[in-house]
Amino acid sequence: MIRRNPLKLLFYLCLLMVLALVGYKVYLNFFKQDFEALHSDQVERIYQRTSPGAGIRFAVVGNINNSVGIFERRIIPALNATDLDFLVSAGNAVSGGGEDKYRALQGTLSHLNMPYLLTFGPNEYDDFGSFRFYEHYGPHFYSVRTGNTRLIFLDSTGKTPWAWQMRWLRDLLANDTSNAHVLFVGHPPLTPNTPALFDDEDDYLQPEAFRSELLDVISKYDIGLVFSANVALYDEQQIGNTRFITSGGAGGLVLNTDDSFYHYVEVAISPDGDIQHEMKPLEVGQHPIWKQLESLWFFIYSLFYTGYLNFILIVAVLVAITIKLYQLIFIGKDYYPDYDLDPTPWLDKPIRVAMFTNNYLPFIGGVPISIERLRSGLENQGDETLIVAPRYKNQPEQETNVVRVPSMLAMGEKREFRLANVFLARIRKQVRAFKPDVIHLHHPFWLGSLGLFMARRLRIPAVYTYHTRLEHYAHFVPLPGMLFRNLISHALIKRFANRCDSVIVPTYSTEEYLRMIGVKTPTFVQPTGIEYNRFQSVDEAQLQALREQLGLTNQKVFISVARLSNEKNIDFMITAIDRLRRETEVPFRFLMIGDGHQRDRLQKKIESLGLESHFYLAGAIQPEDMALWYNLGDAFLFASKSETQGMVILEAMSAGLPVVAVRSSGIDDVVRDGQNGFKTPENQGRWTACARQLLEDDALREELSQKARHFAADYSVEQFAKDVRGIYANSLAARAKLKKHRNG
Repeated sequence: MIRRNPLKLLFYLCLLMVLALVGYKVYLNFFKQDFEALHSDQVERIYQRTSPGAGIRFAVVGNINNSVGIFERRIIPALNATDLDFLVSAGNAVSGGGEDKYRALQGTLSHLNMPYLLTFGPNEYDDFGSFRFYEHYGPHFYSVRTGNTRLIFLDSTGKTPWAWQMRWLRDLLANDTSNAHVLFVGHPPLTPNTPALFDDEDDYLQPEAFRSELLDVISKYDIGLVFSANVALYDEQQIGNTRFITSGGAGGLVLNTDDSFYHYVEVAISPDGDIQHEMKPLEVGQHPIWKQLESLWFFIYSLFYTGYLNFILIVAVLVAITIKLYQLIFIGKDYYPDYDLDPTPWLDKPIRVAMFTNNYLPFIGGVPISIERLRSGLENQGDETLIVAPRYKNQPEQETNVVRVPSMLAMGEKREFRLANVFLARIRKQVRAFKPDVIHLHHPFWLGSLGLFMARRLRIPAVYTYHTRLEHYAHFVPLPGMLFRNLISHALIKRFANRCDSVIVPTYSTEEYLRMIGVKTPTFVQPTGIEYNRFQSVDEAQLQALREQLGLTNQKVFISVARLSNEKNIDFMITAIDRLRRETEVPFRFLMIGDGHQRDRLQKKIESLGLESHFYLAGAIQPEDMALWYNLGDAFLFASKSETQGMVILEAMSAGLPVVAVRSSGIDDVVRDGQNGFKTPENQGRWTACARQLLEDDALREELSQKARHFAADYSVEQFAKDVRGIYANSLAARAKLKKHRNG
């Protein structure tokens, strides 16, 4: 029985909660059916409950703050038991301007048996809430006449310029015939007799000019009542004929003191404009200690309800961060290889290997050829292989141990890149029936991702070979090039490699790259093997026939092998060859072997430069014929910077061809400058100069040719397969040790 890591499960549970809650917020904001202009409906309901010129009775609450414990469960039932006409919020009906807060408020207010009106206060404005208030309820400042009373609502948040509101208010009052006026403004225009705990000047009406002019208008037009909220207390003050009431006890935190307590206010206005009001306190406890504890409980309860999504979201994020910190600090890690592993039991018996690749023969490329050589080498040692690869039109009719997957999409002008249908159940069924010991992945996505999934399900090692510098293939991806090249490609490689049991890289420079981007999986440097012996001797008659077919007489021959694609830098070589022919008198031909979606464009460029007699696109050549083509050449030229090893360079060296290449990650480890060839920066002058040196200096070319052949002799397919087999065994030993440790 495998033990699950509870911290890991908790971490992923927290991550799932975060994603779900963020998704819910997106749903609320963009997909949930909206509610609009509720104030227009509420005003109509108020008109139905009050007669023109009659008296009215209503309740005023401040700082609801989305409260359930106080407002929804205590105040609303009390209000529903009265014969009041409507309810007014003096501000801060929500705890914040988020969409979830407005929707929670809508749910709470639906329990009311009376209509309501809201003042646009600081909390309604926060978190980009102003546009939500406008959409869901209506304007930020407005007035309503009911009975013989004018109700006026101002915006104190600064969203609406105060000078504009003052002009509107003066015009409104100058022409109004109501007997009573009640004003609602979110921020109190007066400082309370007993200042609230931790308050500051921003809790009150700002700026000073706004406050001063508003008080002048209130005095001039004899406004009877001014209600505000925004501070958690109850305060009354009289200036002239106007009573200023600050009411902030309908929810959220109060101190349960003589000034800060839960309450609401009832207002009664007679037809002739006489205003009466009564503050209604809520008893939430008796003993002072219990009163404080109950207040704290209601605060927490209210906070949890009003922002329960945010509350859970914050808790989930904090728990996830805590788990990660715990793992980083308290769980020891051994960054050195495990030298106690014993791979012998797996080396002494055949290993069953399933390989997943996004391209394979008959598609000609470095990866398919590497896979085919590995398959051949493993089977020669008695192992069994199964290759999962895309289907091609010209594939062999009879294949053993190959699962061909139909493609959903083919990309490139030659349709050389295929997205296989990884959703077919038969793929998984055939892989399970094969019963692999190891799954070998040759790409970090698509079929590679399916292979990793299968390895996880079968609980066997996943070994990944990093073949390709993914960032150089941005032109094939339907994403912004810079985004994919500089961020996504490296993140994709890092994530995929870290989920595997082992990673194989062809060169030490490639291993360094993986470490720099954060790959921590055990990494093995293992160059791809070449069929060295096949390149040592070719049939002279066939060679001569090929020379005659290509029209080669006394010219020196440059060879290059690469797919005709942007990342292979073919344009660089075309321009360089054009330059070389002008600088040398030695006749030469350049044979470019390979095909790809850029062939037509490159051919037009060759023709536009008049290079047809020097630069020849030979097309794709079958692997079994490559030895013959290599032996046509005198030197090998290369300009690609996307290689991880440059297997074609080793093949060229095995045929005795010295190399001129642009320096890159896959070149540095195989081209020894001045010994088996030359490597230069991506500088056309220096690259062309090295090619010219090999073209004109026969003695130097012969010396480097012998050293190149000697260097390539160390890279045989047989040794390659044997070394990879050792990596499989090492991965199996590590997996077995981990399983034993988990099972105790």
